[in-house]
Amino acid sequence: MSTASLSRGGLKVPSKYVPVLASFGLFVLMFVIGAMRYPAFGSAQVILNIFVDNAFLLVVAVGMTFVILTGGIDLSVGAVVALGTVLCGTLIQKHGVSPYLVVPLVLLVGSGLGLTMGAIIHYFEIQPFIVTLAGLFLARGTCYAITTDSITIDEPTFSGWAQATLRVGDYFLTAGAIIAIIVVLIGIYVLHYTRFGRNVYAIGGSKQSALLMGLPVARTTMLVYTVSGFCAALGGILLSFYTLSGFGSLAVGMELDAIAAVVVGGTLLTGGSGYLAGSVVGVLVLGLIQTLISFDGTLSSWWTRIFIATLLLAFILLQRLVFARNR
Repeated sequence: MSTASLSRGGLKVPSKYVPVLASFGLFVLMFVIGAMRYPAFGSAQVILNIFVDNAFLLVVAVGMTFVILTGGIDLSVGAVVALGTVLCGTLIQKHGVSPYLVVPLVLLVGSGLGLTMGAIIHYFEIQPFIVTLAGLFLARGTCYAITTDSITIDEPTFSGWAQATLRVGDYFLTAGAIIAIIVVLIGIYVLHYTRFGRNVYAIGGSKQSALLMGLPVARTTMLVYTVSGFCAALGGILLSFYTLSGFGSLAVGMELDAIAAVVVGGTLLTGGSGYLAGSVVGVLVLGLIQTLISFDGTLSSWWTRIFIATLLLAFILLQRLVFARNR
């Protein structure tokens, strides 16, 4: 990663932090504007609600951050999320399988698909775009092969997990949001404090250099896509918590939302530079846009896509300007 700095008025900021700080500054600015315009917007619960409403996206963005840091991409995550909800609904509600067995099974399926895609990408040297696109079709097709119906989940144990909350005074977080935050903390530790994390950055910086240094490129690549598959499957479980249902048409386009959150959070699409904390901020920014539109009440929900597209282009240009300046 670049260690060059941008200076302004005697204050030096390492260039690698500029996109993350810009994303965080945008989040703060949007929150302040919302609080000034809508009296109820200034509550801390509004921010907590972003975690509650986007817990599944946050977990998927964690896995996507690992993949993009290596210079790869994973287009299958949205379909794997949907597959996770369908497996939960079908096995728990229709076949009466215990949630204690279904949850590990869903995570195993997602991890197995990710591992398979990672192995194909590395050993057959096929572009991640093509391999994960095939994974998308496979997972989404499997959803509809299992059932074309929406399944409501009212099994007591699973419903109890979904509705569990942690309350402190007037503020609360759901079990799904707490799980997402735990996944983020584990992801930050793994990326920044383990050898595996350093290998991820090294491969993203230059795969050939990583090979010449004797780093385990094959193992790291497969593990990265396994992590992404695991996170997507876990995102499916959390989405089932959120909706108490399973349906093959859920999470359409979520892979694009995850990519947008990671890029807005400052991670380079070419790999090698970025922070998981930035991806969290990216998810918060996307969630805050939806919240602002909801509070306004006069704008169509499609404006969310327009704002996200504008932000995505703006942050890609910012990254280009910042890193081009250091060459």
